[in-house]
Amino acid sequence: MQYHMLSGYAILALLIFRLVWGFAGSRTSRFSGFVKGPAAVWRYATDLFRGTSESYLGHNPLGGWSVLAMLLALLIQAATGLFANDDIITEGPLYLWVSKPVSDWLTGVHRLNRHLILVLVATHVSAVLFYLLVKHENLIKPMITGIKHWVGSDTAPPAAPTWLAAVMAAIVGFLLYFIVYG
Repeated sequence: MQYHMLSGYAILALLIFRLVWGFAGSRTSRFSGFVKGPAAVWRYATDLFRGTSESYLGHNPLGGWSVLAMLLALLIQAATGLFANDDIITEGPLYLWVSKPVSDWLTGVHRLNRHLILVLVATHVSAVLFYLLVKHENLIKPMITGIKHWVGSDTAPPAAPTWLAAVMAAIVGFLLYFIVYG
């Protein structure tokens, strides 16, 4: 259970960092750069299944909403885990901040939400494989490196400064440590 909790803290730190980075990061990592309205998503999905969809340097409109769904599901999982209990020996670090019935309810959400996360992960992996095998677009390397070489361009898009990411990561780590252990 100790590794489970430490993993949860790490995931929560990464989530908070990603949420902040969605407003302060590079152009392609900002939510404003890839979260589009329902009409754009529908148009992209329709074009995708017709085989006429355009390529995007960052997330496409459908992928943008997938990112939001994954972030929300993971945030719910990490946040509910902070208040959860197993009725035996383990309690989340914020368990004492809520009543036992509220903790039990949050524990139920925590257990149920894991199934949603599995569905979202399976959908994500399937989409990446679809793009690799059908559209011949490798999304795996850009997901790992954060760099996608754009066809027709030898230059990468401007990225946010690395020092900014490091400072934000340190602040998020400190705040999470303070919340959990402070």
